Order: sequence, then C-alpha cells, then structure tokens
Amino acid sequence: MSYVLLAIPFFFLLIGLELIAEKVRGTQYYRVNDAINSLSAGVLSRVTGLVHKLIPFTIYALVYKHIALFSLPEATWVWVFAFVFYDFCYYWNHRLGHEMNILWAAHVVHHSSEEYNLTTALRQSSSSLFSWVFYLPMAVLGIDPVVMISVGSLNLIYQFWVHTRHIPKLGWLEWILVTPSNHRVHHAQNQIYIDRNYGGVFIVWDRLFGSFQEELDEEPPLFGIRKALHSWNPLWANVHVYHQLARDCWHARRWQDKLLVWFKRTGWRPADVEARFPLPKADLSRFKKYDPPLSTSAKWYCLIQHGLTIVIALMLLLSLSQLSGWQPWAIMLFVMFSSVSLGALMDNRESAFWLELGKNLLVLMGAILSALPAWLAALLISGTLISMVMLWFVRMVNPLPAVE
Repeated sequence: MSYVLLAIPFFFLLIGLELIAEKVRGTQYYRVNDAINSLSAGVLSRVTGLVHKLIPFTIYALVYKHIALFSLPEATWVWVFAFVFYDFCYYWNHRLGHEMNILWAAHVVHHSSEEYNLTTALRQSSSSLFSWVFYLPMAVLGIDPVVMISVGSLNLIYQFWVHTRHIPKLGWLEWILVTPSNHRVHHAQNQIYIDRNYGGVFIVWDRLFGSFQEELDEEPPLFGIRKALHSWNPLWANVHVYHQLARDCWHARRWQDKLLVWFKRTGWRPADVEARFPLPKADLSRFKKYDPPLSTSAKWYCLIQHGLTIVIALMLLLSLSQLSGWQPWAIMLFVMFSSVSLGALMDNRESAFWLELGKNLLVLMGAILSALPAWLAALLISGTLISMVMLWFVRMVNPLPAVE
C-alpha cells in the first residue's frame, strides 16, 4: 500500500514548524507565490497520478506474475532488501532523469523552484511517463507489487524532510544518508553542483558511482534551473521542456536529429537548430528571482483559494471509489483549471480576474447542486463567498497590471 496520503497531515505540520522557524530566525526562505506554486504542482501530481500510474502498475504486476525469477517469502529481510534495492533503482531513475532530454522534461518541474523549503519537496511531476521502467528489475527478482509500492512510498516520504535550509550538516550521517545538506547541492544550479547527489535515501550510491558533491561553505547553493521558468503556472512547469523539445524536433532538418533530440544528453540540440534558433545562456552572476509584485490582499486571496483547491483535491483522493465515471474527471479538470487560474493571478495577468470569477461561480454552483455532506457544502459555500468578496476588493482597490 502507499503511505503518502497518510503522511500528508505530517507534511503540513512540518511546513508549519518550518514557518515558525522562519519567523523566529528571521530567514526569507518562503514566498507566498513560490510556495503556492509548489503545492499546486504537488496537488496536480497526486490527482493526475490516479490515471497515468495505472498502466505502469499493471505492467509491473504482469512482469512479477510471469517473469519473476524467485518466489520470495513474506519476511522482514525481504522488506529491508526491497527498501534498499528500490533506492538503488531510484538512483538510476533519478540520474537518467537529469542526463536525458525526455526524462529531464518530466523531472524538471521538481527543480523549477528558486526557493528551497519543505513545500519544494511537494513540487512533483505530473508527466513522468517512463520512470516505472527502472523498477521492473524488482519485479524480475520477485518483489511483490504491494511491497514495491509500500517501500516506494516510504522512500518518497523520507525525501520530504531533506528539503530544508534550517538543518546544517549532520556529521557521519552525511556519508550514508541523503541529508538536507547534500540534497541542497542537488537542487542548486551552481556549476560545481549541477547533476550531483541523486540518491533518495542513501547517499552511498553517489559516492560509489562518482556523482557525489559536498556542500561547500564558500559556494552557497543558488536554487532553480538554468532556463528559468518565469511563470507560476504549474501546468506550464510540467510541459515547458517538452514544448522546447517538440520545437527543436520540428525545426531539425535531419530525420535522425528529430529522433535524437529526445534521447540525447540534457541540453543537446541539433546543430542546425542551435544556429537558427539560439537560446540565451544563463548568467548566474546576474541571477534574479522571478517575483512579480503581489499585494497583501492578493496574497491572502491566493492562500484561501489554494486551501479550497486542496479540499476539493482531497475529496477526489479520499472518495475515488464512491464517485461515478465522469465525476473524477470533472474534479481533476477543475483542479487543473484552478491551479492555472491562480498561477495567472500570481503572474499579474489581467485575464486572472475573469478566470477566478468563473472558477468561484463553478465551486458555488457545485456546492449548492451536489449531494455533499452538510459541513463540506457549508465550508465550500462560505469559503467561496468570502473569496468572491476578496477578489472584488483585489480588483478594485489593487488592480493588477496587465502583462499579457
């Protein structure tokens, strides 16, 4: 079974504690727009995963049933072996996710934040199409699908706490486990830190296979990606590298290059495409975080709206078996629309007002017309009415500049 849903309350508890530490220490590791964008990407990842993860699981189960070399007992050592072997497979999945264009296109969303805090851990991909291939060796060795999913979720849960800047180096643990220090290296775009420290739980794989880099006091990590996203749209965060690869594929003159562009090392482009459509090179000495101005009232509005979106997403995740055929799809599409709309507001786009107004009206109609529990309907109706008043206030008192 997957333990991720059970861990969600603890994720938010730890985020709350980190925010307290932020206040006490006077650090500036959080921004409202960045944190909401990370959480929105995480919500999208969970709701879309209900669809695109069914096929990989089915393939794993078929390999386990028909090709497994061993029949492993239900023993503690099997779970320990599966946990360690999963992390070994994760290392290669993660490493290739940085070293091949098409795999980087899926993974890049996790690195797109220019901040580093516990919300960054939840900024997960919604378009990971091939990662399941790396775990098939577990099926071949006879690791039950339930065990694989269980240790995989534990691996993911472990990775949450290392996305913080409040914990320093941890002595001898730095040699064995992935810690906040060596995972900060992984998220940095400094040249010395690029493509380093891929482990999920154990850092020993990086030390064995030559991809380890210690965090240096004289080289503070600069977080984010070289080709900065410059958008709070979580859907665009998931597809922008695919979009660039598709453009390069279309413009490439040689058929061989049209294929190679997807599978060559990250950043590779056909020579003719590079010559005709050059991309600007990142200058880290002039790096500036993407941070469009957002009024205090707009920030509060965004926080309330994102909270309502999380409630609706949890409705889908926790009651999937009770929903009819079209309802999960409707909720999924709404979560996507809400995330895009809120991103447009944080990007200061003029169209955001109309998108948000339409979204609030949809929630209001759904809460009134749907057969929801009374408490949930009351929560959605009251939250939406408050949101509409706040939206009008944001529009009238703090009009957003148009940057279309």
